[in-house]
Amino acid sequence: MPSAPDVEEIRVSNDGVTIAARVAGTGPAVLLLHGYPETQRMWDRVLFELARDHTVVTADLRGYGQSGRPHDDPEHRTYSKRAMAQDQIGVLDALGIDTADVVGHDRGGRVAHRLALDHPQRVRSIAVLDIVPTLHMFTHVDRSMAETYFHWFFLTRPSPLPESLIAADTEAWMRSRFAGRNVRGPVIDDDTFGQYVRSMRAPGGIAATCADYRAAATTDLDHDRADRTAGRVVSAPLLALWGASSYVGRSFDVTAVWSEYAAVVDGHAIDADHYLAEENPDDTVAALRTFWARVRRA
Repeated sequence: MPSAPDVEEIRVSNDGVTIAARVAGTGPAVLLLHGYPETQRMWDRVLFELARDHTVVTADLRGYGQSGRPHDDPEHRTYSKRAMAQDQIGVLDALGIDTADVVGHDRGGRVAHRLALDHPQRVRSIAVLDIVPTLHMFTHVDRSMAETYFHWFFLTRPSPLPESLIAADTEAWMRSRFAGRNVRGPVIDDDTFGQYVRSMRAPGGIAATCADYRAAATTDLDHDRADRTAGRVVSAPLLALWGASSYVGRSFDVTAVWSEYAAVVDGHAIDADHYLAEENPDDTVAALRTFWARVRRA
């Protein structure tokens, strides 16, 4: 069996914000973007497998992990998905990567969506894991969504209310984000969970992640509405994967929704809940490989 590829840690500055990333392997470039309340460590169960024949880049979004946590602005542009997508262009530029297959889970999927819209020439394909577009979510709120995704509304409340409540018992809050959201057993180990907690507790961590959600409910929606009005959709081939047991899988016709936002859409469920890459890495990797092979044959 071939040995695991070496992993290089890098730091890239984008407009004064440092983005922490890792690079492993050789071959076609793949950019993996994490969700809330995680860091790039969420990809550890797929990183080495993909790096056997790809250049795999994982990055901490601004506000998360070891990346910078700039102060938010009143319009929440600092943590807009447009700003986060531009961070990733900086990472690709630093590595000399012209185009990449971009994969995003949860918040990272929303960054990937914006990256594909704002920088289509840099995105060979896009895969979004267990999400439908932000605009669709906010325009289809019902009781089930409000109860299951209550944090979407809690985290957008004005500072310092959510920051103060999360700081009072950060570990309990973090455990609530994972509890009950699996069908095949625990999705993360204690070491990884501890890293997520330390990231949240780091100076500015809670405020930055709240700002991420505040941007989603304000500036990001403005950007998304502008795209809809102009008729702009994702031009790169798009793969939607979702957990067969997740809220997204139970509540939406996922590929039909994404077909309103992208020109070419494929997708299917994975035997998992929300955290696909951790709970079922084998099927997640297989789905990505099949998709990429089809894209490269086209």
